Amino acid sequence: MLKNLWLEFKKGITVENPTFGLVLGLCPTLAVSTTAQNAVGMGIAATFVLLGSNVIISAMRKLIPGAIRIPCYIVVIAAFVTIVELFMKAYSPALSKSLGIFVPLIAVNCIVLGRAEAFANKNTVASSVADALGMGIGFTIALVIIAVIRESTGSGLGALMMIMPPGALLTLGLLIGLVNWRRIRKKKKLIGRAGCCGSC
Repeated sequence: MLKNLWLEFKKGITVENPTFGLVLGLCPTLAVSTTAQNAVGMGIAATFVLLGSNVIISAMRKLIPGAIRIPCYIVVIAAFVTIVELFMKAYSPALSKSLGIFVPLIAVNCIVLGRAEAFANKNTVASSVADALGMGIGFTIALVIIAVIRESTGSGLGALMMIMPPGALLTLGLLIGLVNWRRIRKKKKLIGRAGCCGSC
């Protein structure tokens, strides 16, 4: 049981990372990754919404009629987004202002809605918690990596393009390319160890 929960948690950080693996939620990724502070704030907000919505949807999955499940998911997700938005405005107004419209837009973020439909709707509460935490932490890590690269090169080294939209696309593209290159390389090593020609 614990091993399965660990695997559900781990996949969101590694093989099914929302940004580098599944390539989801790119709009906030590109928009808020100008500074590490923004990245951490958005990551924590998205993780909270993922966790809360996954738990509620998983717990109520047998009570929600299939025909109206998507509207029900959006209502649940929007409730947690509202909590995050009000909390941020009350305790971190500067961060709230910096993130702007992208906090309310978590309600329609494809990562959150996708996990509700693809995972929480079909699995237990415990598994859904592990999935939400893995996906949330994976998303946060990806945001922070992109933000650190953009902030350090854009503000630190004076390459102003890096803190502008083209810099976001360039950084994201290079990182996704690096992740895919490592994945292919690892797969080839496994095939080589197994003595397989790769055509099977």
